[in-house]
Amino acid sequence: MSDNTARIRTIFRTKTSKALNRMEDPRDALDDSYEQQVKLLHQVRDAVAEVATAKKRIELQGEEMGARYARLGAQAREAMEQGREDLARAALERRAALESQVGKLQAQHDSLQKQMSQLQERERRLAEQIAAFRIEKETMKATYSASEAQVRANEAVAGIGANMNDIGVSLDRARDRVAQMQARAQATDELLSSGALQDLTAAPDADIERQLAELASRADIERQLQAMKSDGTDGSGTGGPGDSSSGWLSIGQAPPTP
Repeated sequence: MSDNTARIRTIFRTKTSKALNRMEDPRDALDDSYEQQVKLLHQVRDAVAEVATAKKRIELQGEEMGARYARLGAQAREAMEQGREDLARAALERRAALESQVGKLQAQHDSLQKQMSQLQERERRLAEQIAAFRIEKETMKATYSASEAQVRANEAVAGIGANMNDIGVSLDRARDRVAQMQARAQATDELLSSGALQDLTAAPDADIERQLAELASRADIERQLQAMKSDGTDGSGTGGPGDSSSGWLSIGQAPPTP
């Protein structure tokens, strides 16, 4: 249970580490910063376009009011030429009121022109900063990628990859199991040999027969040794080199009775 728990914890730590590495990847952070700056530049450009549009409307309105201003002046002169001083006065009064409106329109135009100039300057500087940041961003990303590849290569060569902890735990568990199985196999062999562990597949009383066979084998060896001491033969009861090819059938058989 403890081995499984340790293995699960190791796997969890490894996966968590990989997830955090992906979340903290500086390349993603650099790309996000670049996108935010580009969005800001688009907003500034949109603002410049809106101010330019408003300025253009004022210019069109000013041109219309200027044309009316000139027309009222011409009407006042024409009225005086025709002896209509009252009409000339009315035209001049309207032109005076229009002149006041034109003055306010000119102030608005000047304010928009100043605002647009400021926005255009900010747009220019921001575009330059973004261009410089983009170069630095790509350089940093390339450096990080190269360093990451170098680290992976070094880890692969050194055998300390990210999954080596899991491999080490699995290898230790496998070694323990192999050692346990070997010890169990040796122990069961010894128990079977000593008769302490009964072989259920063997015939009844097989243990007695096995022990008697061992005693007979030892007695036969002692007999052969005594025969060799007595007449100098091999004590096997078999013939010599001149025997027929079927002589092997007599190997292990009792010698003929004289």
